[in-house]
Amino acid sequence: MSELPPAARWLPARSFAGDVAFVTGGGTGLGLEIARGLAALGASVVIASRKAEHHSAFLGEARARGWPASALVLDVREGAAVARAADEVAERHGRVDVLVNNAAGNFVVPAERMSENAWRAVVGIALDGTFLCSRAFGRKMLERGAGRILNVVATYAWTGMPFVSHSASAKAGVLALTRSLASEWAARGVRVNAIAPGPFASEGAAANLWPGDEEGERLAARVPLGRLGTAGEVAAQALWLLSPASAWVTGSCLVVDGGVSLPTGLLEGRRA
Repeated sequence: MSELPPAARWLPARSFAGDVAFVTGGGTGLGLEIARGLAALGASVVIASRKAEHHSAFLGEARARGWPASALVLDVREGAAVARAADEVAERHGRVDVLVNNAAGNFVVPAERMSENAWRAVVGIALDGTFLCSRAFGRKMLERGAGRILNVVATYAWTGMPFVSHSASAKAGVLALTRSLASEWAARGVRVNAIAPGPFASEGAAANLWPGDEEGERLAARVPLGRLGTAGEVAAQALWLLSPASAWVTGSCLVVDGGVSLPTGLLEGRRA
């Protein structure tokens, strides 16, 4: 298993050597690809998910490749549990350098049929969880005067989107939180940025957002670059935002969507 994960092929080797990284939702999808990239480039990576079975893919690869890696079962909506996780990681490794707030939940539902529990579940994970993790792990970074936080949002954070009002509202809050913390913590050595992925192929997205091959094909046809992205392509940009290459970037949100959020207006579907 000598070949690097796709996300890790674009930065210098050992870009994260000596770093300790904590990735929520790090066992599946985009979180897994970010965790793989961080580990391949030298970081000690701790992933967290609500279900222990989600940890097996990353931990198995880490054993095979010799990456220093571990995992925690964690519900990011529980503030006390998040604080304990931050303490455990800091005590075990002596520091925390990188936090990736990737944990989220989403599914398509008309707003008038959305239950209170559905609203609370999505907003609780995406917005409350991002704040609670940022607060707990941010405290560790502020004590050292250095750290990097990356939040995962979506382009509908500023446009809105039908049938995902819970997720759009949560992601809008995360974007505001990103900019607020970036401004508040910049002088104390902590950078905070966000990434806004467009539609990329993953089991979770296929199951919850475009079930069926036909829906996926129609969505891909609307992407100006002509295809859905991959988790590795998005993760590569996440790694850049966390790397020394972006040392003068904070409070930014990088859109990685193949151009799908660009305005097309009356010319939509037309080819020159």
